[in-house]
Amino acid sequence: MTESFGDKVINFNRQLNFSGSLPDGFKVINPYMDNPETMQVMQQFYHKFYSDTEQRKFIVGINPSRHGAGVTGVPFTDTKRLESVCGIKMESAHTHEISSVFMYDMIAEYGGAATFYKQFYINSPFPLAIVRKTKEGNWLNANYYDDAALFEMVKEFMILTLKNNIGIGLDTSEVYVLGKKNALFIQKLNKEAHLFEQIKVLEHPRYIQQYKSKEKQIYIDKYILTLNNEL
Repeated sequence: MTESFGDKVINFNRQLNFSGSLPDGFKVINPYMDNPETMQVMQQFYHKFYSDTEQRKFIVGINPSRHGAGVTGVPFTDTKRLESVCGIKMESAHTHEISSVFMYDMIAEYGGAATFYKQFYINSPFPLAIVRKTKEGNWLNANYYDDAALFEMVKEFMILTLKNNIGIGLDTSEVYVLGKKNALFIQKLNKEAHLFEQIKVLEHPRYIQQYKSKEKQIYIDKYILTLNNEL
């Protein structure tokens, strides 16, 4: 029996492990190891929306936040949207993540979750949550590119991760990268590893929700036009 796209993603997530070094003050959170329910709801999601062998286009984020995929195991999906849109309830956690709000508003206008996920697959070059310690001793979300030494330490893992994602069944003729700064680093990796033919850059959902909320509809329209290759 042929393995479905969703089964390949589940296997990829099951084997996720970063064992490399990190600069002082940074650590990686693996949601699949920290919460058994994360593994369960992640599997439900990919069985529900990816139980076929169709090729998909790749949307690339940065790295999961502690309140989105860092809890649910599903990129740009907090527990609210996981339940209200995807129909999958998570009992052990309740999260609200602003990037998830934009993504699911856009997905609704695209045609809904089933239509969207049949065509697109979202993941990150560094698919685990990264946090950094503040002077006060608190842990906050961090991006893989926030620190030059951090990027160098995770770069090879990121290239391998992108290659493994491509192997699941992705169209490499173009890739959609979320976040302009993220795109600069993806372009560096692409120059080195020759992963994608064309890179299309979209503003990151968090940036839109935080700084451009009054123009949100313009960005939703831009996403849909770009994803449909009309821009």
